Amino acid sequence: MRASRVKDFLDTNRIEYSSIVHPTSYTAQGTAAYAHVSGKEMAKTVIVRVDSQIAMAVLPASSQLDLAGLRKLAKAKSVSLAAEPDFEHKFPDCDLGAMPPFGNLYGMAVYVDEFLTYDKEISFNAGSHHELFRMSYEDFERVVNPFVGRIALAAIRTSA
Repeated sequence: MRASRVKDFLDTNRIEYSSIVHPTSYTAQGTAAYAHVSGKEMAKTVIVRVDSQIAMAVLPASSQLDLAGLRKLAKAKSVSLAAEPDFEHKFPDCDLGAMPPFGNLYGMAVYVDEFLTYDKEISFNAGSHHELFRMSYEDFERVVNPFVGRIALAAIRTSA
């Protein structure tokens, strides 16, 4: 099971979650559809470079990342999408592109779009392209301690 690091972390912290196995999917919207989860409640993890550090931006699957919004939230001079060679070694227990939004387990900051805080639960890749975890947003926020703000493009954030 690719999700063992996250699963162990959730179990150790006595966090209630469910696992949903679905057909292999390589996009957050596709995963949401296969798992019968709203694109607004499916959290996708985008790996970014904030100044010189690798970080996670977490936003609804139905949204696109607003780099200017992330730069403002992070109080950074520069923000860009990270290139795979910059971060693939940081996730030895995950399929590339299926990283769970637990930067605290991988030594990086986590920035979450505020739209995800509106729902009681969020779903996210569990480290593979065929499994996701679902848990309360409240528990996620408590154990990850992300920076929260507007980092998804507003016109897209409210659709789907």
